[in-house]
Amino acid sequence: MSTVLEIEQTIHQLPAGEKWDLLHRFQDDLWSEWDRQNEEDLKAGRLDALLTEARADIAAGRTRPLNEVLNHG
Repeated sequence: MSTVLEIEQTIHQLPAGEKWDLLHRFQDDLWSEWDRQNEEDLKAGRLDALLTEARADIAAGRTRPLNEVLNHG
């Protein structure tokens, strides 16, 4: 039996509150990894093309403020 399968089976046996606690901890870890990767990509220049494109879109007026998008769909 694989370790992942064993972990999954063990998680299924946890009380609901412990499952939610585990979910939140795991989610926090994943977001931290995401943040670290984004910071690394930014420092390494892997996002430069996207930043250049976004800045060009802003300068050309091809964007809207986020609050407009959220409030007026």
